[in-house]
Parts: sequence; structure tokens; C-alpha cells
Amino acid sequence: MFDLSGRVALITGATGGIGAEIAKSLHGQGAEVILTGTRQAVLDDLASSLGGRCHAMTANLTDRDDVAGLADRAAEAAGKPVEILVNNAGITRDGLMMRMKDEDWDTVMEVNLTSAMILSRAVLRGMMKNRWGRIIQMSSIVGYTGNPGQANYAASKAGMAGFTKALAAEVASRGITANLIAPGFISTPMTDALTDDQKTNLLSGVPAGRLGEASEIAAAVAYLASEEAGYLTGATLHINGGMAML
Repeated sequence: MFDLSGRVALITGATGGIGAEIAKSLHGQGAEVILTGTRQAVLDDLASSLGGRCHAMTANLTDRDDVAGLADRAAEAAGKPVEILVNNAGITRDGLMMRMKDEDWDTVMEVNLTSAMILSRAVLRGMMKNRWGRIIQMSSIVGYTGNPGQANYAASKAGMAGFTKALAAEVASRGITANLIAPGFISTPMTDALTDDQKTNLLSGVPAGRLGEASEIAAAVAYLASEEAGYLTGATLHINGGMAML
């Protein structure tokens, strides 16, 4: 699809369904991939399935020092700086606003938004020196439409949109792009656990009439990471089956 041979890609949240598909996609296009997540065994299994050009390392995205040092660890493992960053990791701590605990707000913001900022900042020096880079953030349809019981998650994903647009404007002249993908309902182990009635209700507002596939998100990441996407920056790709035509 797109030739990423020789490029180094760092992917957060690689232990999840979407993250694993992103890793497979970028690796399949020739990139050397750095897989990060919280479960070393899962990362090792994924790395083993991919074969060469792959490194696995855990990271605690609530620990700012750990996040700040991740880019250096990735560069050391690959032998060159990160050229493609995919901030895919994200968590939820759902609850109605009146009952939401401060810690649930803070943790979601720390993992979903603050860690993406710290890691983006950490890879910029190498990208600016090389005058080439791709920063890809995983937002969500919820960041644009809101969703009851997810004020913290929606705020973190909306914040990522504003952050990425500002970043894109700052670094565009250096050959670096920054873009977002906002998935709708995607088939993952989480949605697999839903009952048929729940899925029917879920899909009633999706014109495509089906859940999206993680591979469809991964294909969009491969495009945004490519040379061919060099003139696209500060943009959001809404991949939601027509659920919200923004």
C-alpha cells in the first residue's frame, strides 16, 4: 500500500485490538516498529508474530518521567530516532458527571491527553532535525459529539484535537505532519462482549449498518504515516460508518 521501509514507528497501546492492527499494518509496509503497552507478555507475543524489525517495551503512561523517556528508549532500540509516532493508547473511567471522582477525571486526562503531549514533544527534536515526521493521534467520535457518562473521555479526546491542530501549525514548515483519526464503533474484544440486542441498538444510528474493523483504522494510520500524506496536516479522519458526518 505505502512504502515505509527504513522508517521507525512507535505505537502506544499496542496490546489492544486497534493498536495491534496498527502495528501489523505499519510493519507490513516495511517500518521498524516499537510496541508499547502495559503487558509485556502480550507485547512479546505480538512482536514474535511480526518477526524482525520489531521491539517490545512496557510503559506506564500515568508516569510522566516514564513517558518522557520512552522516545529515547525507542531510539536506542531501533538505532535511530522515532519518525512515526502513533499515540493510540487510551482508557475510560465512565460515570455520570455528578458522581465522577477527581481521580477518574485526572487518570483519563493523564493517559489519553497528557501522555500524548509529552511523547509528541519528546520525538519532535529528532523529527525537526531530519525535517520529516508523522504524528498520528487516536481521537474518538465521542470527542466531537459528546456522550453521557463519558465527560472525562470526551474532554480528553476533544482536547487532543485542539492540541494536534496547534502542533500541526507549529511544525508544518519542518516537514512534520500531525493528524488525528476519530473512530466510531469498532469491532474489538469489548464490543464482542455485547449482546445481540445491544449491538442492534448500537448500530441503529450507523448508516453503514455494521461495526468498523480495526484493520480499517490501521489502513488510515498507514496512509497518514506515508510520504503520500505529506500535504495533509491538522486534519481529522472520521471513520465511523456515517454515524456523524462532520
